[in-house]
Amino acid sequence: MIEFADVSKTYSTKRGETVHALDSINLHVRENEFITLVGPSGCGKSTLLKLVSGLVPPSSGEVRVRGQKVEEPFPDVGFVFQQPVLLPWRTVLDNVLFSIEMLGQNPKAARQRALELLELAGLKGFENKYPRELSGGMQQRVSICRALVHEPSLLLMDEPFGALDALTREEMSIELLRIWEQTRKTILFVTHSISEAVLLADRVVVMSARPGRVVKIVPIDLPRPRSADMEFEAAFREYHEEIRRLIFAN
Repeated sequence: MIEFADVSKTYSTKRGETVHALDSINLHVRENEFITLVGPSGCGKSTLLKLVSGLVPPSSGEVRVRGQKVEEPFPDVGFVFQQPVLLPWRTVLDNVLFSIEMLGQNPKAARQRALELLELAGLKGFENKYPRELSGGMQQRVSICRALVHEPSLLLMDEPFGALDALTREEMSIELLRIWEQTRKTILFVTHSISEAVLLADRVVVMSARPGRVVKIVPIDLPRPRSADMEFEAAFREYHEEIRRLIFAN
């Protein structure tokens, strides 16, 4: 589904300084796979998502999606950010349909799909509410529905639960797993939480400090469907400690 082939990324700042964000990234992501990315702040996790989506080009190497070189933004992707970024003057349903409008498609044709997603996300009955009437977790569910409504095969998530309190974050992680089990999108998910990374992923990609490199890819052999109670099991704790050691060793 996704291939990073010897990808590096260097930025130039306004002061003329050079920032080496990523170095020689080689990574393959299978279709329908749930991949989480963890590592120190500033290691290039978010830059990887921007490279996949075509928002920024690599400085060297290639990013390919389904064998096609990524050279510009493409529609077969949904992006979920740390903040929901909802339009306050639009209802929940209209916020979900906003991405359809931006793609130049007919929102009326996508209305039923949007309603089904809202029901799937536990938001049935909130279609005509406004963002100010929702909790932070509910707003983030709306943003996930918005990212899925045009039925992309790839979902990129950049610390989508980072601004939520611990209990809501745990609830949203389980909710996302439930949605993923039903939609089976390919997901690249950036997080600073090791527990969240282990709970969600088929594989955890551990990155080094800047310039970001892939230190190790850790397959997570835990049964699905998963629950928050797994965090207390010995196997979960072993994965958590292995990943923590890898991060702090680099």
